[in-house]
Amino acid sequence: MIPIRATVPTATEARALLTGIVRSAEIDAETVATAPADDAPDETLLGHVSTPFSSVADVAERLGRTEAYLRERGDPRAVFLTVYSRMTAAVGTAIDDGAFLNPTWAASYLVAFADRYRRAFAAFERRAFESVPRPWLIAFAAAARGRTLVAQDALLGINAHIAYDLTYTLGDIGIDPDRDRKRADHQRINAILARLVQTMQDVLVETYDAVGIAGIDRLLDPFDDRVALVGLRGSREFAWRNAVLRADGAGGLVGRYVDWRTETVSTGAAALILAPDIDAATSERLRTAESGVDAARAFHEAIRRRL
Repeated sequence: MIPIRATVPTATEARALLTGIVRSAEIDAETVATAPADDAPDETLLGHVSTPFSSVADVAERLGRTEAYLRERGDPRAVFLTVYSRMTAAVGTAIDDGAFLNPTWAASYLVAFADRYRRAFAAFERRAFESVPRPWLIAFAAAARGRTLVAQDALLGINAHIAYDLTYTLGDIGIDPDRDRKRADHQRINAILARLVQTMQDVLVETYDAVGIAGIDRLLDPFDDRVALVGLRGSREFAWRNAVLRADGAGGLVGRYVDWRTETVSTGAAALILAPDIDAATSERLRTAESGVDAARAFHEAIRRRL
């Protein structure tokens, strides 16, 4: 039986949960999803994501194909994949280089993490919105409506994947036995992820500067508070604590509590990203400026040069 004290949120988590409750109330994910509901699913796109990933190589190959397909069609969902495909490549290289204590577990981690994204993406494309986790439903539907900035597309994807998917990925692959060694490998993956996210933030600022769009730093700063209410590093620790609660808890009550806190924090963060604390005039100026350039392609090219 898990000690009751283990279920008590940290001070940071408690603040995030309170903010998440307030901000989640501001957004109706089901209403947001009405925009693409009448569009026919893209069968070619579904062909890229319809079956589970089988290996690290399969993840890299199919994520790359999906990103290229989306980018060619001007689909904003390509923006997150520009970042995420590079992350999977970096973790794959680290596995090959012997950076992990348990490379088999690390490879399973990468594949399971990617498959959480694939399942949400495929369900959304099939218009099975009831099967899409709320932070992903918000991210995908906002992209489909065509009113997001490239920076928002990137942040919404990162939030859904880290603040939501990571908890369940750790449950999918298991944190026992050898929990301490697996935690160490989890932290190694986190370090890779943190470097790539910092690069992404730098590239976003450079991309907007290059095409003459000023003010994007007000959307990105402070970046940690935008991408996850518990902070970027805190969100990864949040996921580990959630996984421990699920692994050590008895019965369904703990599981439901973890589900609630995971969805509350990730959905609240998505609401913050969609409605940042910038004035309406600045927001409209950014949208108008971005509409005149291919910021998504510029972002892709900048990431490709950096990574």
